[in-house]
Amino acid sequence: MPVTLEAELVVAISSRTLFDLEDSHAVFEREGVEPYSAYQIEREGEILDPGVAFPLVRKLLRLNEGRERPLVEVILLSRNSADTGLRIFNSIEHHGLGITRAAFTNGSPPWRYVEPFGADLFLSADAGDVAEALRAGCAAAALGPGAVARAPVDDEIRIAFDGDAVLFSDEAERVFREQGLDAFQAAERSAARDPLSGGPFKGFLQALQRIQAAFPFAASPIRTALVTARGAPAHERVIRTLRAWEIRIDEALFLGGMDKTPFLKAFGADIFFDDQHGHVERASGAVATGHVPHGVANEPEAGDGAARLEGGGQNP
Repeated sequence: MPVTLEAELVVAISSRTLFDLEDSHAVFEREGVEPYSAYQIEREGEILDPGVAFPLVRKLLRLNEGRERPLVEVILLSRNSADTGLRIFNSIEHHGLGITRAAFTNGSPPWRYVEPFGADLFLSADAGDVAEALRAGCAAAALGPGAVARAPVDDEIRIAFDGDAVLFSDEAERVFREQGLDAFQAAERSAARDPLSGGPFKGFLQALQRIQAAFPFAASPIRTALVTARGAPAHERVIRTLRAWEIRIDEALFLGGMDKTPFLKAFGADIFFDDQHGHVERASGAVATGHVPHGVANEPEAGDGAARLEGGGQNP
């Protein structure tokens, strides 16, 4: 029987988010494929430094230690060829990462393999690949490849999510952008008992909950947080939606338009997912932050609205 990964949390990750490949990528951008290939092959014995997602990946893989069957599978999806990818696998081995599966596509879009691998999450430095993975139904986020890999606070895995257009659909955010805060508050109060539709990260949160269920409640190695600019009275619909989904969130922060960054630092987030560029830019200076290019905030005509939202309103 073929091996399947149905029971594991499957995270697909690009080489540029796992390791610091900015020098070699600059060679590719400046000189092209052949000089890039020569650069990588000449340096295949040189170990790569950790990238922005490296600390999270290491923590996730530690969940497999001492277990007969792994809880987490991390898969490398890379635009490198198998030849130039040898340096990446040498670095994986050096750092002691339990990554054994990979797809090297030699310049072709690697997002095509998220579905065959059954990925619950795809992290990449390529925004185009992320957008295509989202369209294919996989939770996906773009991480800035130049960001510094920060030392984790401790061994607990802390993952934070924005609400609207990430965990939930963007239906409520559309009301806010089109009709303003008062209409948004009134609509959410009226629909408080109507669960929101799921967003692109609902399935990933459910997969995390399966991992949490493998441990006693008080000893779970994963802690999740909802960090949203919603405030009362728009909080009730969110709480009732999670209850209807039977999904556990360990912490829920309703910030009423306050900057999320200090709260993410206090939570000790290993990664944070948000759909709005302004939130991502601010938070990425403190924690690893993935942009989720989904929903009304990422539609071309949303530029003026995005600027208005980032001005401090109680945007969801």
